[in-house]
Amino acid sequence: MEFKVQSSKIRVRLISILDWRDIGDLQSHVAARKSKFDSGFTLFELVITLTVLAILIMGTIPLAQNAVKRQKELRLRETLRQVRNAIDEFRRDANGGCLRGAFSSGDPTRGPRPVPNMPSDPRSRVVIDDCTIFDSENLDRFPPSLEVLVEGVKVKERGLGLTAGSGISGNTKQATEIDENVDVIKVYLRDMPVDPMTGESDWKFRSSYQEKDDDSWDDINVFDIQSVSEEVGLNGVKYSEW
Repeated sequence: MEFKVQSSKIRVRLISILDWRDIGDLQSHVAARKSKFDSGFTLFELVITLTVLAILIMGTIPLAQNAVKRQKELRLRETLRQVRNAIDEFRRDANGGCLRGAFSSGDPTRGPRPVPNMPSDPRSRVVIDDCTIFDSENLDRFPPSLEVLVEGVKVKERGLGLTAGSGISGNTKQATEIDENVDVIKVYLRDMPVDPMTGESDWKFRSSYQEKDDDSWDDINVFDIQSVSEEVGLNGVKYSEW
C-alpha cells in the first residue's frame, strides 16, 4: 500500500517536471522568434535589397525614356508625311492653273492668262484658280508658304473653264458641289503642323531651287520641310535630316 502511494507520488512529480520543461522550451522558442522579428533586417540584407532595387530602376528609366522618344518620332514621321503629301497635292493642282511667270502677287493690275494645254496628273480633279498667290520667281508652282495650305486656295474643276484667275474677284463661297459659277476653297492642311520635337511650328523650309544642305530659306516656295531639332533619333540620324 505504501509502495503504491510512493510510486504514484514519484510518477506525478515526474510528469510535473516534464510538463514544465516543455513549457520552458516553448517559451524560449517564442522568445527567440520574437527577438528575430524585432531585430529587423541585417545591414547586409539591406545593402543587397537596395542594390537590387537600384539595378531595376536604372534599367527601367532608359526604357521609359526611349518609349516617350519613340512616340515623338512616330508623330514627327506622320507630320512630315502629311505636310509633304499636301505640298505634292498642291503642286498637282497648280499644274495648268496659271502660266509660268504669268504675273506676280505684287502686280494685281495684270489680268489672267489663258490656261495652257498642259498634261495634268490624273489624281488632280481641280485646278488652282488664283494666280495672285504665285510669285514670278516661283516657276515650279509649289506653295509659297504653309499658311496657304492651311487657309486654302480658290480652285475650279478641270475642264470647266478656259481662263485661270476668274476667282480673283467676286464673291467667294464654300460649296459642296463644284460648278462654273461658284468659287471653291480647297484646304490642304487642317491646321498648322507642330514639330513634336520642339512643340512649335518652327520648321526648316527648303525651296525647289535650293540644295538639301542649305540652311537658309530663299522664300520662293515650300518644296520640303524638316525639323529644326539637332537631336539624334533612335536610328542614329538627326531629326533635321529626316
